[in-house]
Amino acid sequence: MQLFYNPTIDETTETFSFDKEESKHIIKVLRKKDSDILFVTNGFGLLFKTEITLASDNKCTVQILSFEKVEPSKYQLHLAVAPTKMNDRYEWFLEKATEIGINEITPIICDRSERKVINKERFEKILLTAMKQSNVLFLPKLNDAISFKEFIKRKNDGLNLIAHCEETDKKTLKSVLKTNENVTLLIGPEGDFSEKEIALAVENNFIAVSLGNTRLRTETAAVVACHSVVFFNESI
Repeated sequence: MQLFYNPTIDETTETFSFDKEESKHIIKVLRKKDSDILFVTNGFGLLFKTEITLASDNKCTVQILSFEKVEPSKYQLHLAVAPTKMNDRYEWFLEKATEIGINEITPIICDRSERKVINKERFEKILLTAMKQSNVLFLPKLNDAISFKEFIKRKNDGLNLIAHCEETDKKTLKSVLKTNENVTLLIGPEGDFSEKEIALAVENNFIAVSLGNTRLRTETAAVVACHSVVFFNESI
């Protein structure tokens, strides 16, 4: 199934038109024509079966034939991950986490962060492309970049975790997870979290966890954490 995206549609929509860029892609690149069937999601768990009624590369219009609704997972996974020095590594994480099934992402700026600015618009495009390519019906929420200290003071429902590589008392990720419980998990930059940041997180009721016996890159750790939480909940 080839998936298209339109965030404005819902159960009450009968017809709609794609924007010029998407219309050109559908008609000129994919060579779709009148009466062809397109599957569309709004990124909120709805899958629409539509039929092209106007095959224009400026304004491709479709009629909704039917739709089905996928219920969201019973838990929410929020990863707060420090931007990597090389943008392509963070973009790889965004793509893979979307494929696996993440709900929310917050870039956090830490004491040892080498990159402190992100291109949110580009990141959102990567999330959207990954959602469509993997036939996921929920578009992850991407928040603005925020400092570690600001993020740590926010109230997050469920389980709050910080993964780090320091030789301190830590639990395994698997040992602290509970079925259908919301998870917020922090992943640090290339140089890891500072001792002060770890202490501050613990003071604010974050549990320190290990993701394994090897030292992982930031983007690898984030993907491992994402898969571990999803797999834990799906295997129960």
